[in-house]
Amino acid sequence: MATRQEIRSEETKRAILAAATELFAKRGFDAVSIREIAKAAGCSHTTLYIYFKDKEALLHQLSKGPLQSLAEQMERTLADEALPPREKLREISRQFIRFCLGNRNMYTLFFMVKATRIDVEEPEKELQALRTHLFGLLRRAVLHALPKEAAEEEALAFARIYFYTLHGIVGTYTHSEEPLDSLLERLSPTFELAVDVILAGSEQMMTRSV
Repeated sequence: MATRQEIRSEETKRAILAAATELFAKRGFDAVSIREIAKAAGCSHTTLYIYFKDKEALLHQLSKGPLQSLAEQMERTLADEALPPREKLREISRQFIRFCLGNRNMYTLFFMVKATRIDVEEPEKELQALRTHLFGLLRRAVLHALPKEAAEEEALAFARIYFYTLHGIVGTYTHSEEPLDSLLERLSPTFELAVDVILAGSEQMMTRSV
């Protein structure tokens, strides 16, 4: 059974994370200071440092769980042998867009803050490693949906275009106040058409290069 001190410690940690989430979502990562987070959490900045060494540690803690859950969902889809390759790509596209639009207030934090190149095989930071893994899953889905003769370099370029398109879709609606289900119901046909257009364009480019 947890002691009173352990319970209090866990409550403080949750308060810090809740305060950081609210402040980062409202004002952005760079504009918020550790002292402001501590004040909003009802503790001193020295207490905050007991739990998190800096803002980047907070960023990692807030992002890690949700991104891991998304990755696991996408991995299950890719491993589903009952789905043909193109349907796998459509499904993980739906999952990615739903996740991002469902976390509109945290989207920039999850994917953009302190980001480095997504094609680096072994990123130093754990959060960037997760982001890179997600890109790897998307790239694998694109590669499998393309004709078998697609070269690795070519497939990487198409995967990047696909990745940029997904982020462009999400970025368009980041500040929308429309409820998630309503937004997806209204725009899902357009989102899925975007996937088909990318695949058709990629295949046409491959034909030209043969």
